[in-house]
Amino acid sequence: MGCGSSSIKVKKSAKTIRAALVIQNWYRGYRARLKTRQRYALTIFQSIEYADEQGQLQLSNFFSFMLENYAHIQQKDPTLVNRLFGLGSHADKGRQDFIGLIEVPDSYCGPRLQFPLNSTSLHILIEAFKKQQVLHAYYVLEILFETKEVLKQMPNFTHIRTCPTKEITICGDLHGKLDDLLLVFSKNGLPSGQNPYVFNGDFVDRGKYSIEILMILFVSFLLYGDDLCLNRGNHEDFLMNMRYGFTKEVLSKYKMKSVLMPPVPVDKESYVESKRNKGHTLRGIRLSGSPSEYLTKHEWEQVIDILWSDPRGKRGCYPNTCRGGGCYFGPDVTSKFLNKNHLKLLIRSHECKPEGYEICHDGKVITVFSASNYYEEGSNRGAYIKVGFRTTPRFFQYQVTKATCLRPLYQRVNTIESSAIRILKERMISRKTDLIRVFQLQDRAKSGKISMGQWAFAMENVLGLNLPWRSLSSQLINTDQDGNVEYMSCFYDIHIQKPVKEVQSAVIETLYRYRSDLQIIFNVIDSDHSGLISMEEFHSMWKLFSSHYHVHIDDSQVDELAKRMDSNKDGSIDFNEFLKAFYVVHKFDNLEKSNVNAV
Repeated sequence: MGCGSSSIKVKKSAKTIRAALVIQNWYRGYRARLKTRQRYALTIFQSIEYADEQGQLQLSNFFSFMLENYAHIQQKDPTLVNRLFGLGSHADKGRQDFIGLIEVPDSYCGPRLQFPLNSTSLHILIEAFKKQQVLHAYYVLEILFETKEVLKQMPNFTHIRTCPTKEITICGDLHGKLDDLLLVFSKNGLPSGQNPYVFNGDFVDRGKYSIEILMILFVSFLLYGDDLCLNRGNHEDFLMNMRYGFTKEVLSKYKMKSVLMPPVPVDKESYVESKRNKGHTLRGIRLSGSPSEYLTKHEWEQVIDILWSDPRGKRGCYPNTCRGGGCYFGPDVTSKFLNKNHLKLLIRSHECKPEGYEICHDGKVITVFSASNYYEEGSNRGAYIKVGFRTTPRFFQYQVTKATCLRPLYQRVNTIESSAIRILKERMISRKTDLIRVFQLQDRAKSGKISMGQWAFAMENVLGLNLPWRSLSSQLINTDQDGNVEYMSCFYDIHIQKPVKEVQSAVIETLYRYRSDLQIIFNVIDSDHSGLISMEEFHSMWKLFSSHYHVHIDDSQVDELAKRMDSNKDGSIDFNEFLKAFYVVHKFDNLEKSNVNAV
């Protein structure tokens, strides 16, 4: 009897183990599929982000092109060049010329700071920002002027030493995400003489609290300058701020221009000639101040290389085709650089990583990224690094969430994936005419269908996003029983709203595609910030824009648009309102709204 019952127990135990293994294998596969979907979604976000950065560098090149080709620019608007390069009349003004005009009213309920600053000032500032209070412009300008004076005395490269009694904390991109910075301080402590920090740039843009982050970092820098290092990133740039949100944030909170202005690229030959003639022709401007304050074209290219480059596994140094600026550098380049400069490790930022950090090049390069939920809630962790005296780096990860606990993985992946597919479809609809033309060239039977390989080739050829199109196809198109793609199904659930129905779709798509660039260009031209430019200015700038960007649109179509933009026929165009009229309509959104209304 005993032997029989024992064998039954063994069989039941074996069945239980097999069932557990089946469940375990299923769950592992399920989780792996979710992780793959999450990785594809992050790839979409990153590819589109880098494509936009290509456009940003192209925009920078356009302004140089504009100044070289706009023959009567200084006669028509002599202050335009100054606005482009931040060399307006304010350049020679001192602290009192600005701060002396501003008073803090008794009704102001935000934080009040005393100068000179002390450690209490930092605590007051942080507590106020936690309550979403806005620092008065008077205090902002005081902090900016003090920071500027200190920075002017500092070298380009800062040396910070470790010692056995304290570690250095290194943070990556923050991008206006105040909650991430506050979480780091909560876990790791505030900056101080015994708790040094290095912040690797990209403090601003994208997030909603860039000015708050700047104020906290600048006050910390003024208090503990020997133990806090602020490195520059590629987003500490005037034109980047105009595209990615910091300028709009400053204008909405303080009704002033961006506080970050660009360096002036100067051609050495032009500079020598200007010394003879006491002025400039192209870049145009009579420059006051030391020549060393301005960069040559070659020096500016070096700055781009420093700020925009990324490590890759391939050996050598070659153009960064994804971002459109800087370069890719391989492990051999890293080793050569470290050996030449007697360094052991390169810790850099500039790239979002799913886990908040990444180690590459045989452990010699570390990327740290401190803005969690960068693309979408749940898309990535943030991280910071602690480096001590003769110790290996230690990594600390986190993820800010409004909920008391993270949502289940499948919910997070669904949210990230749907957001990624949404912006990808918007990219697709902006090139609808070009895509259809390529599809139809391959559809020789005029059946409305092409093979999956042809569809994937066409998508990459037109959009150039380097995405796994076959893997993404199930969320973008319909296929028949034979696996052929019904290519018009790409556009079934999305379209661009036409503000002017008579204008060709290709024109609408082009304006939608370049709407951010056009808005920046016309805002720069808008000298009195009225939101209006003359018809003549519009036509002149459009010709230069279409020439530089190789946009082929019939002038009559643009003329028709310009006339429609001049709604009151006064010869001026409200371009900001006009560009807002170009927006994408997602049919799925309309269905969701209908369902909500029905409930």
